[in-house]
Amino acid sequence: MTRAFVFPGQGSQAVGMGQDLAAAFPAARQVFEEIDEALQQNLSRLMKEGPESDLTLTENAQPALMAVSLAVVRVLESESGKKLSAMASYVAGHSLGEYSALCAAGAFTVADAARLLKRRGQAMQRAVPVGAGAMAALLGIELEPAQEACKEAAEGQVVAVANDNGGGQVVISGHKEAVDRAIKAAQAKGCKRGMLLPVSAPFHCSLMQPAADEMAEALASVTLAPPSVPVIANVKASDTSDPDTIRKLLVQQVTGLVRWRESVLFMKSHDVGTLVELGAGKVLSGLVRRIDKEMTGTAVNGPADIEAFLKTVA
Repeated sequence: MTRAFVFPGQGSQAVGMGQDLAAAFPAARQVFEEIDEALQQNLSRLMKEGPESDLTLTENAQPALMAVSLAVVRVLESESGKKLSAMASYVAGHSLGEYSALCAAGAFTVADAARLLKRRGQAMQRAVPVGAGAMAALLGIELEPAQEACKEAAEGQVVAVANDNGGGQVVISGHKEAVDRAIKAAQAKGCKRGMLLPVSAPFHCSLMQPAADEMAEALASVTLAPPSVPVIANVKASDTSDPDTIRKLLVQQVTGLVRWRESVLFMKSHDVGTLVELGAGKVLSGLVRRIDKEMTGTAVNGPADIEAFLKTVA
């Protein structure tokens, strides 16, 4: 059995993230400096000091989460003396985490990934007026009944499954009124709980088409190299290494379903037994056992985690 590296998405950000890494490792500090320079913004100070309201803004949260993930990758490589490709057989990321995964595998430079995520966050925020859209987590329901609930609730508006996270956790996205109706429809199908999420826009649904168009333009102007290990794409839940295909899939991802449960099961079917989450939080490592009880998940985000992990790759 082999391991894969996975990278968190929006919602895992917190003021102070990455600071223990920066204090302990020059390689982490260098990543934060590269990103500050690429964005012409003191993002590392915002990550360190807040305020939380500014860090949570999509245009800041996305590059900030990528920064922490890439800092962990760089520290693991510098401390172990091994390339990522010697430590993991696949990489995957949840939504914006797919950019972190691609950058970790050398498809994007750190500077390009940071600029793309800044623009992605801005484009997603612009796509829908604040308050017009919403997202909600449905707990205790699987993908198909959640999709049926969305169809029943649409009534001429947009509502769709945005994330199939596994373990009976599905996220829906769309017009606020349609999302409210879909929560009720899902509860009639056995959903234990539906709760609105504190997000600023309805990600991963057709309302994001203006942002997808903008990202097509942005991605067309960036050099994309073949990744050093296969990347599991959110929208197709299988591996790809071809740069042109990756570009197209990243555009589709803005409006498309994040097929996380299927992505994890794809990796399992290719002999991956452990998912190692690199970056802020423990959301993805926590989902692993709920998706497949034979797999294990672990989170690496601080110096102690790094020390423990390095013993497994010696």
